[in-house]
Amino acid sequence: MSSYEARFKVWRGDAEGGGLEDFAVEVNDGEVVLDIVHRLQATQAPDLAVRWNCKAGKCGSCSAEVNGRPRLLCMTRMSVFRRDETITVTPLRAFPVIRDLVTDVGFNYTKARQVPAFVPPEGVAAGEYRMMQEDVDRSQEFRKCIECFLCQDVCHVVRDHEENKPAFAGPRFLMRVAELDMHPLDAAEEAGLDRKRTAQDEHGLGYCNITKCCTEVCPEGIRITDNALIPLKERAADRKYDPLVWLGNRIRRR
Repeated sequence: MSSYEARFKVWRGDAEGGGLEDFAVEVNDGEVVLDIVHRLQATQAPDLAVRWNCKAGKCGSCSAEVNGRPRLLCMTRMSVFRRDETITVTPLRAFPVIRDLVTDVGFNYTKARQVPAFVPPEGVAAGEYRMMQEDVDRSQEFRKCIECFLCQDVCHVVRDHEENKPAFAGPRFLMRVAELDMHPLDAAEEAGLDRKRTAQDEHGLGYCNITKCCTEVCPEGIRITDNALIPLKERAADRKYDPLVWLGNRIRRR
């Protein structure tokens, strides 16, 4: 096994402030950035705070920014960097720092609670649900989300404009709205819930300008923009601006 010494800059601090601290640390073949952070804890910075759990890219806990790009530390291989490159590890920029690389992502759980759950169809028991495989596949893509919140972090609507947070759910939860809206068994409309309207009025769908940055950082390869956000925007626009839909709604109300 070959090894070399790498240069790291790791952000240290808390809610009151902080800065980058320089480290020289050993790197071995096959290691990922999280391995190096653990080595720093073991040898040079025992009080370095980092959140992690599975180390297999499935829990979403070890989200941070490596050289300015939101990544999972456990899935970022050291081999993708040059040996003479200085690697910078910082906390997620869109959320408040607790300490070192650990941020308060409570914003995301608040937004999750604001999305109304699946509405079961009336008169159909759970074991009697039947769906076309095409509909299962479409929904299953979004179910791969591990809630690492990298898409939330990279979205400039959240990242660069703190004032938008109260009115904007972010790509992860707009994707959840889209998933439910296209679910063939969701009986939201029969229950008086218009998911397309709430996507615009309550979850800030109009703030999204489909730059696809959320899709680019998703570790599960979910096509958030193409398969969730753009179709949801199209359906919301149809519902709000299509004159035939408007006329049909007026007739139904009468």
